[in-house]
Amino acid sequence: MTQSSLKSFRDTLEAIVVALLLALFIRTFIVQAFKIPSGSMLQTLQIGDHLLVTKFAYDVRLPSNLWLETADGKVLASVGDPERGDIIVFKFPEDESKDFIKRVIGLPGETLEVRNKVVYINGQPLDEPYTQHIKTSRVPIRDDFGPYTVPEGQYFVMGDNREGSYDSRWWGPVKREKIVGKALVIYWSWGSLTDIRFNRIGTLFN
Repeated sequence: MTQSSLKSFRDTLEAIVVALLLALFIRTFIVQAFKIPSGSMLQTLQIGDHLLVTKFAYDVRLPSNLWLETADGKVLASVGDPERGDIIVFKFPEDESKDFIKRVIGLPGETLEVRNKVVYINGQPLDEPYTQHIKTSRVPIRDDFGPYTVPEGQYFVMGDNREGSYDSRWWGPVKREKIVGKALVIYWSWGSLTDIRFNRIGTLFN
């Protein structure tokens, strides 16, 4: 190998290493991509939507393991608190190897109750124009729940499609440290290889 070709190889290798490190940094601290596999968030999110999730919406964390998907590393700085209506990705409490996406409904310290499909927070009905009631899975229908007081540092989450969502009504609230991030934007969406949903690409979430 000539000196010129050796230098070219070294430059290429350095560029690859830098690109990999940059990608790791972005994925660890800034944004991460997720795909919607089920109908639990219909119609807000559809099967086949691909999202970018911002990982510093609430806390800036140092991961406990850079190579594994963790959400409970050391907090470097707190940016804000999850708010009602936020769509979040979190580690599923019953199996942390899985990521779930739901909407924040109940905040720490609040008393939540579901009566005949209507959510009440501290006795007041919650206005939820985004909800659907479409049977899309084998999850039992749970039109009534509670009352239940959300523990401090935890959040009660539900899917927008209430009759097709396995959520906090079954397995309880989500601890703040298990939140991966907040939904930011749909960057791609398709129902099949030939059904690209261009009208959904670029949809932003507040």
